[in-house]
Parts: sequence; C-alpha cells; structure tokens
Amino acid sequence: MKRPAHSTRFTRSMLLGVAVATTPIAALHAQDNASQIRQGFAISPVPLNLMGKNPALVGLGSYIVNTGGCNDCHTNPSFAPGGDPYLGQLEQINVAEFMAGGRLFPPSPFKSANLTPDATGKPAGLTLDQFIQTMRTGHNPLDPPGSLLQIMPWPAFGKKTDRDLRAIYEYLSAIPPLPDNPNPSPIP
Repeated sequence: MKRPAHSTRFTRSMLLGVAVATTPIAALHAQDNASQIRQGFAISPVPLNLMGKNPALVGLGSYIVNTGGCNDCHTNPSFAPGGDPYLGQLEQINVAEFMAGGRLFPPSPFKSANLTPDATGKPAGLTLDQFIQTMRTGHNPLDPPGSLLQIMPWPAFGKKTDRDLRAIYEYLSAIPPLPDNPNPSPIP
C-alpha cells in the first residue's frame, strides 16, 4: 500500500524535528553530567582510591552521595568538632568516621550501616547486584529473610537509574575503608 505524499513529508519533518530537538537536550545532559562529575570530585571530603575504577562514575557517585544527605545518617557525628554549619560554623565533614555508620535512631533498635569498603573492597560487604537489590527493595541480602530497612529512604533511592546506583557503589568502593563506628550515638 502506497502512502500519500503528504504523509511521507509529515513523517520526515517529524523525524527531523525530533533529531533537532533532542540534540541540544543531549548536549545539555552531557554538560550537566560533566559538571556533576567535576563537582563530585571537588566535594568529596576524603581521598579516593581510583585504581581499577571508572573515574566518571566515582565523581558522579560522590556528587549523589555528598549532596544527597547520606552523610547525615552514615557518618556519626556528621561534622567534625567546630565544623557544624547548623551552628554557623564553616562546614567540616567528620572524615575520621566518614560513612562508617553508627547513627542510632531511638526509640527504634536501628543503627545506620557502615558503607565503607570491606576487606575485599565491597561497600558494606555487598556486591554491586546486592547493593542495587537493597536500594530497590529495601532488603539487604545480608540481613535475615523478610527484614526491610526501616530508616534508609530506599523507596526514594530505588527510583534512581541503574547508572546512578552503580555510581554510588563505585564512589563508596573508592572511599577509605573504616571499621564500624565504635561510638554509636543518636542524632543530636
């Protein structure tokens, strides 16, 4: 069946319009992505081990982690002495306990997890697939079956793209490993 000439012209002009319209969006997305990666490296409060890692993912992961409030729960206390911006002080992240967990959430029995790399280099002892599963479902496969994370905002983080979650994982695998925080305490 032959298409009418006006139908073919319309289809071609629509395709051309889509191509023209998406090119600037793709360029803007690439610029934003590069900007986020640069900012991620600029705001990481700890030295990073990039050996064997994708630097772009590490930078993007740092951007997501360090602008997403992860420090508020997974670093205890969040700020170094004299570096609490909520008290009008110049912000200084507590690098000695960065992402080592230990934040208690009374009256619940829950405590934030240590997200630093374990002896095998896996953040929180999780493989990438386990990490993504935890972020999407709220169930950490290292926890008993049927248990769900109760404080972690996994329903929100689970909506992130696979690339974003991989970037978070790549960043967490690049930060210094630390033992579990020896001084768990509640949020002040």
